[in-house]
Amino acid sequence: MTHLNLLGILLINSIVFSQSQLAEPYLPGYLKEFPNVRDLTMSPDGNEIMFTAQSVMGNLSAIISLKKENNVWGKLQIAPFSGKYFDLEPCFSKDGLRLYFVSTRPLFSHYNDPKDFDIWYTERQSLNSEWSEPKNMEFPINTEHGEFYPSLSKNGNLYFTRDNTTLKRKDDIYFSEYDNGGYSEPVALSDSINSEGYEYNAFIAPDESYLIFGCYNRTDGYGSGDLYISYNIGNQWTKAKNMGDTINSDKMDYCPFVDTKTNTLYFTSKRDNTNAQFDNPVNLEELLIELNRYDNGSSRLYKIDFSPDDPHEVLKKDD
Repeated sequence: MTHLNLLGILLINSIVFSQSQLAEPYLPGYLKEFPNVRDLTMSPDGNEIMFTAQSVMGNLSAIISLKKENNVWGKLQIAPFSGKYFDLEPCFSKDGLRLYFVSTRPLFSHYNDPKDFDIWYTERQSLNSEWSEPKNMEFPINTEHGEFYPSLSKNGNLYFTRDNTTLKRKDDIYFSEYDNGGYSEPVALSDSINSEGYEYNAFIAPDESYLIFGCYNRTDGYGSGDLYISYNIGNQWTKAKNMGDTINSDKMDYCPFVDTKTNTLYFTSKRDNTNAQFDNPVNLEELLIELNRYDNGSSRLYKIDFSPDDPHEVLKKDD
């Protein structure tokens, strides 16, 4: 083997290794406070985030707010509209004055029984104002089925997940056009994205040029759930592509959000790098380090540099 070939192999290996390290924990000092976290959304100015905190078994769920003070993250707080009902999956509007989220709260405050999963929203007059009482998005967005994971383009079009149990399919991703202050009848996206299996947790690019979403147990997947990307070319969605092992792991990877100002992809992962084999017995301190590590199989938030590929180049690679 020549020195040149050896150098090339070492270079390739170093690139692969460095890429595998790109996905890094997001705010671990804050988020390790909770057994499970998921569903990040960020205000347009980048000074406020919200995410979902859940119990170990996932039967308790609330939306958490974190704001910057003098460019430093402040104190964790339960969002003022959350904490009583099962709430999750927040999503800021593009101006930050409306926040969409999912909840099983009853339609009327004097009811006690929870409803199925619906999309709700709350509003504020400015980025520093208080949030209003939440409102249900009602029909045609919400139905007798479950609606999840709202994501909005800059023109207000809504993408979300619905589990229509009357169809011989699992969860699908739907689109509803925003027009004259209202929403059209939602339609399921094409089979370039949806299948008879599970498609869920879609993030739509502000200009609707691409869609990142979760799929469960596809044949080209790395684990139980992976993130995929599809491009909008001529108002047609391209066949979804797995986003690769720099993002996906052999565990559940889901709930994407892209900060297009910093070209950062945030996502939730249950990846587990716990060391379970030892040459010698560990002491209590060493055991606790492994048990409490960030990537211990619990739902955690990660981030990675992200710029969507040129879709035409992607299509050429598939030819």
